[in-house]
Formats: sequence, structure tokens, C-alpha cells
Amino acid sequence: MNLLGIDFEDWYHPTLIQKYVQGEKHEPRMFKGLDKILDMLKKNDTLATFFVVGELLENNPEIFDKIIENEHEIAFHTMYHTMIDSPNFKANFPSEIAKFSQLTNKKSKGFRAPTFSLNNTSSWIIDSLSEYDYLYDSSVVPAKTDLYGIPNAETRPYRISSSSLEKDDPDGKLLEFPLLITNFLGKRVPASGGFYLRTLPTRIIKNAIKNYEKQEIPATFYIHSWELTPEFMPRLPLSTKDKFITYHNLQKAFTKMNQLIQEFEFTSFEKFLGNNSIS
Repeated sequence: MNLLGIDFEDWYHPTLIQKYVQGEKHEPRMFKGLDKILDMLKKNDTLATFFVVGELLENNPEIFDKIIENEHEIAFHTMYHTMIDSPNFKANFPSEIAKFSQLTNKKSKGFRAPTFSLNNTSSWIIDSLSEYDYLYDSSVVPAKTDLYGIPNAETRPYRISSSSLEKDDPDGKLLEFPLLITNFLGKRVPASGGFYLRTLPTRIIKNAIKNYEKQEIPATFYIHSWELTPEFMPRLPLSTKDKFITYHNLQKAFTKMNQLIQEFEFTSFEKFLGNNSIS
């Protein structure tokens, strides 16, 4: 069984877009596409974990209700999609996680860092999450990219701690679910969704999942809400590189994700943990 996490964020949250819209008033749009996402999951009898940016629940509480009513899991993606290695995030973290707990009736037990910004600078958050009774994190990409990555990290779920991000720590209180990778031209490359789902040939991603399944490793996959509902994603005048990363093959993401959940079994992190014991 594989794991599906949907990073539920709005059009102005992606890190590569934030610098273009700072100081502007933003109109939330992604809640309009939630039913489309839920319908896709229902038709394929698939559960998912929604890593939600908390401010969206403040603006539209029905997001929480719909996710829970459809038996999916809700998890924490910070309140404002702030990189966790940014200067002020550590000071703001206690108030953010307390607010999210209030908005979700303390249902959240999982976390994902925006733009996978877990690194040596932000490692403090792992032990902090355990203090708030969180059970798992899914912020490690075991490959190096221009934006993120912990290239020597484990590929199968492991116990993580603030002092050991890469390797299993028997004393770690949180489980880490690292994102799916593959080997391409002798290098570790993410194959876990998002930009890579839109860019890589589908056969490469399918082969990566099959390879994990042969090793009895759950393939941890992610997709953004705005990739599944591009009709609500405005096209902004970004730089050439930022435009490519953000918009390339955006119209193909829904179809490719739908194909994957038709062919492979996915579930939520919560459901997986309820059915599996990981030592």
C-alpha cells in the first residue's frame, strides 16, 4: 500500500509565486476545486491525507468538514505556507500549531514542511512536533534538487529526530515518511509528484512505484491542490525558470494522478499507520 498526500494550498502559496505577490490582497480560490478532488478520490476508492495550509480553514471552515466527512485525513502544512527554515518561523511555531489544533479539533497528527524545507537549520521542528503529540512527518526528499532535499536520507519509513534527519534514530519519537525517488542516469531523482509528476514520463514514475513495492516500501506521493484544479490557478508573469517549474504541463497533472491511483493502491498516512506496525 502506498501513501498519498495532497498539499492543500492556494494559488498564492507556492514559494516561487510568493515573491511576486507580496503585499497584495489575495482572494482564495482553491476551495472551489475541493469537490473535484474529492470526487476523483471517491471514484477510485482512495483515501488521502490533506496537508492543509491553516489560513484556508479560517477563511473556509467547510474545507475541514468536507475532508473529514469523506473519511480523509487532515494534517498540518503550517498556517501561512512559511518555509520552516525562515528566520521568524521558530518563534511563531507555537502559536501556529495551537491555532491549527483549534481549527481541526486536535485531529492533526502529521506534518509536512512547505517546499520540503526541513534541513539542519530547521531540524528543531521534529522534536517540537513530538511535544505536541504528532506522530509523523513527511518532509524529507532523499535526493538533492535546487530547492530542497536530503540526498543521503533513508528511502523507507524511519524514526527521525532533530539530531538525526538522515538515518533511523531508535530514540526518535516521530516517524518519517520520505518521498518517492528513483535512479535516473546514476543519480537519485524525485519521482514523488508535483513538478516531477508533470515533467517525467509516466512510465518512469510507475516503474519507481513498482520498484518500491518489490522492496515492500510504501511509495510516498504528493500533489498540490492547484495542480489538480488548474482552472483556479492564475497565470502570473514569472521569470522563465519559475514559470517553467510552476506551470509546465499543469493541464496534465489531474489525468496523470488519476491514472496512478487507478493502477496502484494508495491510502492516507493515518490509515496506513492503523494497519501497519513500523519498528
